[in-house]
Amino acid sequence: QVQLVESGGGLVQAGDSLRLSCAASGRPFSTNAMGWFRQPPGKAREYVAAISMNGLYTDYADSVKGRFTISRDNAKSTMYLQMNSLKPEDTAIYYCAARAGDYSGSYYRTRVEYHFWGQGTQVTVSS
Repeated sequence: QVQLVESGGGLVQAGDSLRLSCAASGRPFSTNAMGWFRQPPGKAREYVAAISMNGLYTDYADSVKGRFTISRDNAKSTMYLQMNSLKPEDTAIYYCAARAGDYSGSYYRTRVEYHFWGQGTQVTVSS
């Protein structure tokens, strides 16, 4: 089992920055591939970014590429999402996800590939 807790969301203006954190507990964090997803109001949950278990490989949705940075600190069992140049269309509930026991060193882009989810943190960007 993996427990995930997101934090760092809030209300900001367009152009501002936020850093989300995802604290993990349970099985060893370094064996989990991790990802961020978001669910805008009235829309389906969508992929944002992913990172391999060792942090060597990262991937981003086209909509956030160049503005968001995913990272992880395995010693702190925490994953981060640095969000810069925020836009109103980034408004959503942001969820972190873990794919447990992954030793492939890969990252994953789809919801079904993840085993555990956090409760989400709200990010609202005003224009």
